Amino acid sequence: MSKVYFIDFRTTSGKSMLEKLKMLVTKAGIEKIDFDKRHVAIKIHFGEPGNLAYIRPNYAKVIVDKVKKLGGIPFLTDCNTLYVGRRNEGLNHLEAAYENGFTPFSTNTHVIIADGIKGTDDVEIPVDLEFVKRAKIGRAIADSDIIISMNHFKGHEGAGFGGALKNLGMGCGSRAGKMEMHSSGKPRVDEALCRFCKKCSNYCAQNAIAYLDTKKAYINQDLCVGCGKCIGACSFNAIRPIWNEAEDILVKKIAEYTLAVIKDKPNFHINFIMDVSPNCDCCSDNDMPIVPNIGILASFDPVAIDQASVDLVNAAPVIANSILGEKENTRDKFHGLHPDTNWESGIEHAEKIGLGERKYNLIKL
Repeated sequence: MSKVYFIDFRTTSGKSMLEKLKMLVTKAGIEKIDFDKRHVAIKIHFGEPGNLAYIRPNYAKVIVDKVKKLGGIPFLTDCNTLYVGRRNEGLNHLEAAYENGFTPFSTNTHVIIADGIKGTDDVEIPVDLEFVKRAKIGRAIADSDIIISMNHFKGHEGAGFGGALKNLGMGCGSRAGKMEMHSSGKPRVDEALCRFCKKCSNYCAQNAIAYLDTKKAYINQDLCVGCGKCIGACSFNAIRPIWNEAEDILVKKIAEYTLAVIKDKPNFHINFIMDVSPNCDCCSDNDMPIVPNIGILASFDPVAIDQASVDLVNAAPVIANSILGEKENTRDKFHGLHPDTNWESGIEHAEKIGLGERKYNLIKL
């Protein structure tokens, strides 16, 4: 069984949580990775401004310092979002990261938005799986030698929960990759927002974008292949995906994208089960936690660490005045939060395609 290492949030005089985190990753074996002169992508969610549940930058600095001590060249990274917000464009995304405390002064390293200014800088990684043939991964992540994921474990509106798989699979996809996961259709133009700048056609390799007499862009659905490049190219958010993918397929696509991200690379994963909010950190606000803070986990296995995190949350008491306290189903807390989701189908698929195993040995430090 895969080993998953665990620390709780209890501290004693002279031993802070930052010191405990350093001990955790060391005991979990991070030093087994050869970091010497290798670029290390530390995948983390910087949090949508207004949300306060994301991982604190202090924790990121611990991992950065550890990697540097082992000879690695680390950087903090994420890809642009598909939805409209403060992180859907590279420069705004960078400002949001700085606003939430992820600066070179606080973390001892730089932030790189992996898919560039417009979310169009990606690399297609062949995986040839059931739903994804070629995953569109942010270039800086694809170019890295080692992947470390730092994951805030919480609920998620589409995937049921967000952990290592969600942070890696969905988070490392470029804007076009995110569209592929969220949609089985093709983008459309919101004519009310279109400024007739004609930039989108420069990114279309299929000549699917034309311009109407009304001075609005139009996407020919017969020619469009759904690559999503035009979404990133539009500065006015006038080109939108159709959010029509069934939740079971969504979580399976996330698993297949995760495989593309860590394919042929050393990888290590850390789940923070604290401030377990009902929804993703992509929301510009966060509701109160659904369970008390539990602990931090570390493992080389992204499937095992997510399964262990689910089990720990489901075994924890519900905070009575949280949104989950108002629900009848609290045995499976993530299905109770989002009844239309099925997190288990995603983690089963991840195990099926060889990402890891659901059986684990929890080692409490």
